[in-house]
Amino acid sequence: MKQMNDFTLEGLTFENSNRAYEIDRSDIPDDFVDDVPTLIATLKFGFENKLKGHAYLITKDDRPIGTILLGEGLFCENDPQELKDCSFYRLVFFVLDKNFRDKGLGSQIMETTIQRVYKDFGKHSIVLGVHKDNEKAAKFYLKHGFVKTSYMDGDDFCFMRQD
Repeated sequence: MKQMNDFTLEGLTFENSNRAYEIDRSDIPDDFVDDVPTLIATLKFGFENKLKGHAYLITKDDRPIGTILLGEGLFCENDPQELKDCSFYRLVFFVLDKNFRDKGLGSQIMETTIQRVYKDFGKHSIVLGVHKDNEKAAKFYLKHGFVKTSYMDGDDFCFMRQD
């Protein structure tokens, strides 16, 4: 567990993953971000397949305020083709409680997580999906060096960052 300025990045485990239900995401349409059971299934998949990366429950004063998972990506047919035979990371389940957005925490949390993964596992491209109607998320990722690609997975555009 690592204490940051206003929040703590606590390793996300099967024991604490149910605390993600406490995060207020009532203003986010269901199409924009997966639900907690999918989060737990993804955590299990990464663990069972020994995928490298970090998964965090973000807390403030011991209150869950978000989650973020950044881990080794497995190539899917909807990913940018330049990733086909390369190592890369996939950013998933990055969500902050609605009461903690637009305060700069998201930027700090994401960049801290990326730098930890790079330090622990090496630097590779990062991909993520953003729903085609989620303009706020798209703007956030563009601000952080991600590029919107022409690839889509269902209703999600694929964004990619190469450091």
